[in-house]
Amino acid sequence: MAKQEKLLIISPAFHGYCYSIADGFKELGYETVIHRYDAFDGASAKIRNKVQYELPSKIGFDGQKAAEKHATAVAIAKLNEVRPDKLIVIKADTLGDGFWERVKRLNIPYMLWLYDDLKRHRYSIDFLKQLPVVLSYARSEAEEFSNAGINAYFAPNGYDPKLADPPSHRTQEIVFVGSRYENRVEMMLHLQDAGIPVRVYGRGWSHHPYDRLRMWEWNRPNLPAERDVPLKEAYQIQAGAAGAINIHGLQAGLAMRTFEVPGMNGLQLIDRPDVEEFYDVGKEVLLYQSNDELVELCQRVISDPQWSESIREAGRKRSLAEHTFFHRAQKMDRLWV
Repeated sequence: MAKQEKLLIISPAFHGYCYSIADGFKELGYETVIHRYDAFDGASAKIRNKVQYELPSKIGFDGQKAAEKHATAVAIAKLNEVRPDKLIVIKADTLGDGFWERVKRLNIPYMLWLYDDLKRHRYSIDFLKQLPVVLSYARSEAEEFSNAGINAYFAPNGYDPKLADPPSHRTQEIVFVGSRYENRVEMMLHLQDAGIPVRVYGRGWSHHPYDRLRMWEWNRPNLPAERDVPLKEAYQIQAGAAGAINIHGLQAGLAMRTFEVPGMNGLQLIDRPDVEEFYDVGKEVLLYQSNDELVELCQRVISDPQWSESIREAGRKRSLAEHTFFHRAQKMDRLWV
């Protein structure tokens, strides 16, 4: 029997996406190991982070630099412990040069995956040129990288069908789960003013005193709002709503929820025409280009459940067939250098 290859995934802790990505590679036969380079698990680790890094930053010392030095040392130790056959590094722009030097000395296939825009990372084009494989979640950015001489490929986001079961009941609300930005506030208030029942989720929307204090602000939009929810719960909330809104900001690629909402049998209302690369607009997802158009779509979504159900079913079928993290792993596994 052939030896099972060991794949190490070094990733941010962000919403636990690394576990779903690792599961996709497990389905390909890899033994997967995860290291979350910015995680502070357990009470003692959280206290150490507050005392050693956050508190010094509050009083004028560079606590962030010390935190990144520590994270780099721990990541290097993980490389030495695991001794992987292959390596995927996700984001990781806060890890120092010593980490990348150790990666090169391992002399194994590795790739860097950026599931956010390059402008939100510290990497330079010159640095990316030195890497064997760079993946971007945005097709336009992958093309720009290639034109600049980087061995780059497009790797869109996906979803995990094993994370949660589709909900058995639905609300009549239109929901948004995510960060609070001005364009999102304006849109949700516009829907509410038009008589659409809405609800928003996240610490930036929440009226809870703790969420207001930890973000150093008291005023919040006058919208029905809930606190942060784990990713599994977000999957179910969006799918269980009459419709889930996908509002993008100034970003090149499509957000994770682009695939999560239809994958969970939800009805997605999205603002990006380039979604047509992945879904049939009008049959599997709904596209809006203005607040007024969104109001009209929401009104029909709520008043015409038979039509809405047909979109849900078609979107889920397409997602299961093409857009899981297993499908993304299959594509990535052909790119090792």
